[in-house]
Amino acid sequence: MPFVAHFIDAFASILGQVLGLYTWVLIIRAVISWVNPDPWNPIVQFLCRVTDPVLQPIQKLLPPWRLGIDISPIVAILAIQFIQQWLVPSLREVASMLQ
Repeated sequence: MPFVAHFIDAFASILGQVLGLYTWVLIIRAVISWVNPDPWNPIVQFLCRVTDPVLQPIQKLLPPWRLGIDISPIVAILAIQFIQQWLVPSLREVASMLQ
């Protein structure tokens, strides 16, 4: 079963890195939203296209705070951190048990 163990370990490693990268994309999107960006800018369009599928369901569940502050990026980042701290180590532990 070493092949399966190595596959699971590699998947956990890639998942952790992708989640870390996506966290930075969410942070950049949140910072850019503070300055009222040009919606026709290709970078802004890319950021919206990549983050909207995660942020929109959260925005539907959580209304904006009193001053119009959108906390959906914070909620999404906390969820990603939970996944990174729980799922990735769990996958690595499964991989180590299979070796």
